[in-house]
Amino acid sequence: MGNLALYIEILGTLFGVAYVILAAKKNILCWIAGIISSVLSVYLFWVYSNLYAEAILYMYYVIAGMIGWIQWSNPKTDRPFVIKVDSATHVFFIFIGAILSLLLYFLISFVFPDAAKPLIDSFTTIFSFLATWITIRKWISSWIYWIIIDLISVGLYWSRDLNIYAFLMIFYTFLAFYGYFSWKKSEIKTVRFNKVFKSMQTIS
Repeated sequence: MGNLALYIEILGTLFGVAYVILAAKKNILCWIAGIISSVLSVYLFWVYSNLYAEAILYMYYVIAGMIGWIQWSNPKTDRPFVIKVDSATHVFFIFIGAILSLLLYFLISFVFPDAAKPLIDSFTTIFSFLATWITIRKWISSWIYWIIIDLISVGLYWSRDLNIYAFLMIFYTFLAFYGYFSWKKSEIKTVRFNKVFKSMQTIS
């Protein structure tokens, strides 16, 4: 890895850690840190590692960071509580994630024949898309999904010589546990499947 790529990886790591810590504390500045980390990561995954699905994911993180900032800064849409969804919602969530992951896998394999580990890359990418969405909506279970995604990402990044990012994923795993228990101390509202996709204002 060249010096420039290494420096970008280190900076991306620092801002990534800041994002998770601030998110666990439900601090709106987490989205700024996340945007900066994501922009730096796009370069690494696209130019250096040929992990195209990951690069697309981090492009999405930039947009999601903007949406998250707007969502959390608006008192009409931000939730003062976290929500717990029922089992039916998780089954639906995982099913949709698996279908989209397979579709992305076939697309990536076709468009980018040199893609590295496209199947794992596609699964971590799609479920990270979904996990980011439910983090914005303050599902307490979002942290469980992040724990699983981070652990899988450790092996993926290590195999592509992104060793700092691999260690970052290990650290993220511990931070995700912290985030889960931190959010668990908040007011929790249980939401059933038929209300999950309604607007934030309707859940009170």
